[in-house]
Amino acid sequence: MEAFAALISKLDGWLWGLPLIILLFGTHIFLTFRLGFIQRYTFKAIKLSVTKDPFGEGDVSQFSALATALAATIGTGNIVGVATAVGLGGPGAVLWCWLTGVFGIATKYSESLLSVKYRVKTKDGTMAGGPMYVLEHGLHMKWAGVIFAFFTSIAAFGIGNMVQANSVATLVYESFQIPTWITGIFVAGLTGLVILGGIKKIAKVCDVLVPFMAFFYTLGCIVLLIMGFDTLGATVALIVKDAFTPQAAVGGFTGASIGMAMRYGIARGLFSNESGLGSAPIVAAAAQTRNPVKQALVSSTGTFWDTVVVCLMTGLVLVNSGFWQEGLKGAALTNKAFTMIPVIGSFVLTIGLLTFVFSTILGWSYYGEKAIEYLLGKKAIFPYRILWIIFVFLGSIFSLNFVWDLADLFNGLMAIPNLISLLILSPVIVSETKKYLWDDNLEAIDETPIKVID
Repeated sequence: MEAFAALISKLDGWLWGLPLIILLFGTHIFLTFRLGFIQRYTFKAIKLSVTKDPFGEGDVSQFSALATALAATIGTGNIVGVATAVGLGGPGAVLWCWLTGVFGIATKYSESLLSVKYRVKTKDGTMAGGPMYVLEHGLHMKWAGVIFAFFTSIAAFGIGNMVQANSVATLVYESFQIPTWITGIFVAGLTGLVILGGIKKIAKVCDVLVPFMAFFYTLGCIVLLIMGFDTLGATVALIVKDAFTPQAAVGGFTGASIGMAMRYGIARGLFSNESGLGSAPIVAAAAQTRNPVKQALVSSTGTFWDTVVVCLMTGLVLVNSGFWQEGLKGAALTNKAFTMIPVIGSFVLTIGLLTFVFSTILGWSYYGEKAIEYLLGKKAIFPYRILWIIFVFLGSIFSLNFVWDLADLFNGLMAIPNLISLLILSPVIVSETKKYLWDDNLEAIDETPIKVID
């Protein structure tokens, strides 16, 4: 097992070298300028996300699709992922993580647009979509769709399952000395109660859970930032400066280069907001929407809330606390920062992480099962769900480094075919954006018939 973990770590380090960072961040920047800085429509998109569209065709409402996507993205990446980035890449990683979110809005918009445009309907009337269908029907490269679906079905067990369970089990143990296997059984049991009911049951739970968890955790961050307000200005200056200069070793912190700040900031940014990963578009395809652009705008707000707001607040709290200089990483660093809130600090973090983790496990279970459905058909969905529940438990008892390396590796493998499809199909994205958004036809109904498949 140790040899396998070492191999995964080596492959992860190789994959997340300069080429993938350039491909990911370069795609974000390219699409941002190609779409005339689509981020300027963010507040319009937020308004759309809470407006029900009764005329759209799909399985769930636009808000439910967004809530499910947010459930999958606002997870341990926002809490432990940012802490890991700071612990390994230094304070500057926070800025790179944040910039990944700002520019990633354009990529999330683009991949969701294509997912709705090329979605299909199964014979039982449910929608199916995502990069695998974009690759097959948009680029006529079914083999690439198969590769993406395969990576997604495996990656889901990392980013959306084991990492989540591992983080909350570790935090509960450190805070309350409850054995990790007990937490694993508890979370696995809750997961089974929901995911066996399918996307409508998942969406129903996420509709309620996502607003609560985001408010609860954000309030804790605000309290900590108010408590440390005197040093907040210096913290922001340190984050910006460190993003472009090497960080010297301080206390238990070993120091980090600019490359490490970029590598961990961008990697954790992708892990957190999933822009370019191709995951959120899978549930965007299930949304009831009039046209691809309307849902694409709604989906793009997920990256705004996840990284531009929540990850930034986490990063500010962690760096401002100063505990990163003691060499702490992951859940231990976040937990130490939240203990600054007297009496209830650890409780606030534990509840926040537990709800984040649970919602992410639910959202990613849907992504994984749609990928396995693409590969093996609907008959494979139920066995996949059972396997999913089992791995929630297993993830809670695996080592942190191995789980994170595995998640990073398959995230990168997922992103590559998806990013390539976005670059090749960028003219289609621009054309659809002009047709519905720039020409002020956002309420127009797309009359293109949706293909029905077996």
